[in-house]
Amino acid sequence: MLGMAGAALRPAYGEYTMMTSPATSNVRYVGLDVHKRMIVACILDAAGNVVWTAQLSTTRHAIESFAKHVLEPTDHVALEATTNCWPIAALLKPFVKSVTVSNPMATRAIAKAKVKTDKVDAQVLAHLLRCNYLPPVWHPDEQTQRMRQLTGRRAALVQQRTKLRNRIHSVLHMRLIDTPSQLFSPKGIEWLKKLLAGEQLDDAAVFMIESDLRLLESLQQEIDRFEELLAKEAYACDQVRLLMTLPGVDMLVAMALLAALGDISRFHSPREVAAYLGLVPSTRQSANKRYHGPITKCGNVQARWMLIQACQHLGRNPGPLGNFFRRIKKRKNHNIAVVAAARKMAMIAFLMLKNNEPYRYAIPRSTETKLARLRVRATGQKRKGGPGKGQKAVAKLPGGSRTIKSLDRVYAQEGLPERKQDLPPGERQMLKETGCDKFAAALASDRVVPRKSTKTSC
Repeated sequence: MLGMAGAALRPAYGEYTMMTSPATSNVRYVGLDVHKRMIVACILDAAGNVVWTAQLSTTRHAIESFAKHVLEPTDHVALEATTNCWPIAALLKPFVKSVTVSNPMATRAIAKAKVKTDKVDAQVLAHLLRCNYLPPVWHPDEQTQRMRQLTGRRAALVQQRTKLRNRIHSVLHMRLIDTPSQLFSPKGIEWLKKLLAGEQLDDAAVFMIESDLRLLESLQQEIDRFEELLAKEAYACDQVRLLMTLPGVDMLVAMALLAALGDISRFHSPREVAAYLGLVPSTRQSANKRYHGPITKCGNVQARWMLIQACQHLGRNPGPLGNFFRRIKKRKNHNIAVVAAARKMAMIAFLMLKNNEPYRYAIPRSTETKLARLRVRATGQKRKGGPGKGQKAVAKLPGGSRTIKSLDRVYAQEGLPERKQDLPPGERQMLKETGCDKFAAALASDRVVPRKSTKTSC
């Protein structure tokens, strides 16, 4: 029956070689070399002998037919991580014992092979799986995949917007025209439109800039639509709002980081998270010599880049993270301090997600503003402030005053978990040694400060 089924599948799969019957072995190992339009499959028995090879198209119908007629419930399948690996793995899982998706960067035996064909690649994958030498990658759940796709698409749109802006700058630079520092701000766009309406630019420059401006307007509308959707999903996700309590981390950075990490329980320590994001230094060691180089840059590029951007202005932060940044910058330089702070922030983010606790040393005012902006953008709900109806506001200080809420009060009104009050001895010692103990103590109480006037004196 299996031979007849194989013969029937021959036109769909292309080349078909049956060396021995697939039913002669209980345990088999299947290697799949996946491409955009075709898949090359190789099946090995428990002894490592090739028992079946074939080629099939990368379509749902062909993959399901291959799984039903060729694969068995005791088979183990391996394929490398590609753009379409997860839907293929999902189709095969009900028909086999296990499906392993491997890291292409780790399967160096394929990349370094002197004879490299699709058949050889599939066979090497099957052999590595049989010998238990295949490094698997984590299979993200549907929610994580969705978040990765949405944040990735939004990042791609932003890159396209940057290219368009650079093209406009290039056209003006080629004409030796000095531009405002913020060319794409409202005032900058107004300046650009006046320039286009004048006679300073030639017809070709006007045509190119007007074309790019139309593309920019359309692209910005798409970015706004993506950010509106992301805001609603971020507000509904408690983990995203937890991460937003970190200094410099807004909705987009928090979602990119959470999408990259996925299920936090798969990590055993903060150092694993830093290594997963490629924020740890590379190491080369031989005998008594050891060299530490730049960071490995493994893992999710988008999440690592956004974390580094979030740490660019930590030098002004009065808390422990800002103190750490300034100490590194004093000994090294700004860029090294930024990367070190990003690694530290990734490790703190792991502990926050693991313990379901917001950041203990957030600045109340800026944190409240971030969370309130997300709430308004997602739900349109604004909190009413000031005195009640019929009551008159009474200034607590001459010239007016405003109250800065305590950090615990901010977290409570935004529905976040409470901060840990009983700190470990080591953390208390760190606060004392870095001079952040007074800052940490001030976070627990409301503060009344003079209201700054926006009026300018003549």
